[in-house]
Amino acid sequence: MRTGSYHHGDLRAALLDRAEQTLREQGVDALSLRELARGLDVSHAAPSRHFKDKRALLDALAFTGIQRLTASCRARLARSGEDFRARVFAFARAYVDFAADHSALLELSFARKHDPVVEEALQLAWQPLEADITALITVGQQAGEIRPGGVDRIAGAVFAAVHGVATQAATGMLQGEALDQVFDDLLTHLLRGLRPAPGDEPLAGAALFRC
Repeated sequence: MRTGSYHHGDLRAALLDRAEQTLREQGVDALSLRELARGLDVSHAAPSRHFKDKRALLDALAFTGIQRLTASCRARLARSGEDFRARVFAFARAYVDFAADHSALLELSFARKHDPVVEEALQLAWQPLEADITALITVGQQAGEIRPGGVDRIAGAVFAAVHGVATQAATGMLQGEALDQVFDDLLTHLLRGLRPAPGDEPLAGAALFRC
């Protein structure tokens, strides 16, 4: 192994960091294990000890994106206090901000161009975030803030709405004050529409949509 910009550390982590930088600045087509090795000043064969090919590297980046997104949402939620509305706003804003700051990584995490085995593993990786959203809705129902029944269906609808704003933020369609306004309006109207009302029938049936 040649010495240079990389020195006896965690090569896998270094490859992922450099790969994410390339993905963000130049796009997925610019990613190359050989070029990553050159940039880290290691032998061209060194990355193969961690990633057998570019597809394996992309799969690992996708996992990284899901894990970091989940950690970011959980950290913001932990600082949001006990108020239900504030907690929903905090969790959703963390998702939108992550999408805006790491658009290429999140897009890769949602891509469906993975090996079936990897695709199944990625679905499992989404489960902690799904569980957090479901738990948040359940707490809202217990507090009388959300209509009863169909927790998974309500969580799926909330996720789809927030992801729509996140996608617009990631593509630059919404930025700055416009993003803040649309985000606040969406969450305000969404929570208002989910409040219990006389004559409401609990949603029944399993959710068909997942992250």
